[in-house]
Amino acid sequence: MPRPILATVHPLALRHNLQAARLRVPDARVWAVVKANAYGHGIERVFDALRGADGFALLDLEEAQRLRALDWRGPILLLEGVFEPRDLELCSRLGLWHTVHCTEQIDWLAAHKTQQPHRVFLKLNSGMNRLGFTPSAFRNAWARLNALPQVDEISLMTHFSDADGPRGIAHQVAVFEDATADLPGERTLCNSAAILRHASAPLRGEGVSQIAADWVREGIALYGSAPDFPEHSAADWGLQPAMTLSSRLIGVQHLLAGDTVGYGSAFRADGPLRIGVVACGYADGYPRHAPTGTPVLVDGVRTRVVGRVSMDMITVDLSPLDAAGLTPGVGSEVVLWGHSARGTTLAADEVARAAGTIAYELFCAVAPRVPFAPLSD
Repeated sequence: MPRPILATVHPLALRHNLQAARLRVPDARVWAVVKANAYGHGIERVFDALRGADGFALLDLEEAQRLRALDWRGPILLLEGVFEPRDLELCSRLGLWHTVHCTEQIDWLAAHKTQQPHRVFLKLNSGMNRLGFTPSAFRNAWARLNALPQVDEISLMTHFSDADGPRGIAHQVAVFEDATADLPGERTLCNSAAILRHASAPLRGEGVSQIAADWVREGIALYGSAPDFPEHSAADWGLQPAMTLSSRLIGVQHLLAGDTVGYGSAFRADGPLRIGVVACGYADGYPRHAPTGTPVLVDGVRTRVVGRVSMDMITVDLSPLDAAGLTPGVGSEVVLWGHSARGTTLAADEVARAAGTIAYELFCAVAPRVPFAPLSD
């Protein structure tokens, strides 16, 4: 039989999480963000569940081509725009909408020969200081684009740096409003954290308009992770895990007091202890720096990783199962994150926090050697 590690994508959870955004921003259209191969879930695996979105947002032209090959005829937005002039040819051919965040991209558009004007999203750097025009340069960039026959509609966008934390978004909303005042075009501001935490807040000076604006961009929340964990869990936001990473025990060891486990003897038993050996390691995408104490489920019971994560194996403490009168052995189910067959769930956010990272990285890091289960509802 094949090695027992398996990733499973849950279409019902994806649909649920998409609807969760719609309920919070009923008047906005929703981009389903599927960059990085749908955050490691696989574009082809998530497509049917997410085709109820109003559009898909991503980075790579190759991923945009895959969506068109799936017969998606709705909007596709390139969140970082094009990377060289010839990319505009594919935008014309596939009908892609694209972000414009620098003068070079405007220059490329001005030199582009096309019979179909492009829909572009002009990006404001409202304080993130990654991509986008500064407030002082924004209106000139809009005027240049507006004068180009290669450009059809210009939408306006920005990205929040602190939507998931105490600083919030008010400072960036104020910059966006000042820079875009009286400019026509649809707006998109909200990422997952802003949808969940701020989307019902009115714009400055506007009692009716909301920061949800015309479009929101739902990314990590689609996949069932809380963007502001641990302040809120996915369950707090009504989100469901869209991926389960599971494996099985392939061995059991009986330790005596003083026995050590794994490379570097990083864990030492205080007394008699049973440990299970799991077919999962950093070559599968499990975080190498996950320390002793990182949560894991064995036969649905919460326990912990002990010792170092190695390339192909981790070791887990079986004493909580022994205390419950259970006798796990070779073949017992292990859930690294997601749903157990016993009905319990382990949030990827918890695993990520223990390992000093975020769930985004766990999902994206699932290795090519890990098989995915066939899709089912």
